[in-house]
Amino acid sequence: MKTGRNTKRRLRNLMVILLMILAFCSGFFGHTLLNARAEEKAAVQLNRYYTSVQLRQGDNLWNLADQYYKGSGYSKAEYVEELKRMNGLKSEQIHSGEFLTVVYFAE
Repeated sequence: MKTGRNTKRRLRNLMVILLMILAFCSGFFGHTLLNARAEEKAAVQLNRYYTSVQLRQGDNLWNLADQYYKGSGYSKAEYVEELKRMNGLKSEQIHSGEFLTVVYFAE
């Protein structure tokens, strides 16, 4: 009979400890997830704008990408492909004096 009480007491203590661990973990991970979501919402949303630029001697799609791709979410190579698509270019060959539409991102 005494061993039955001890077993019940140990089982109850174990359950209390497990519940405390569960409460701590849910509080910790819940707080971490909420902070991550708050930081995600705090990111600045940049608007998409278009402009036309006249190409100068020495310009190429890659140096235009250097100037305009920041904040786009594109890699530089993806931005070059976007410039080609937007301007109907089949290759990366462009000529000074031509006009090219570029996209840039700002608040």
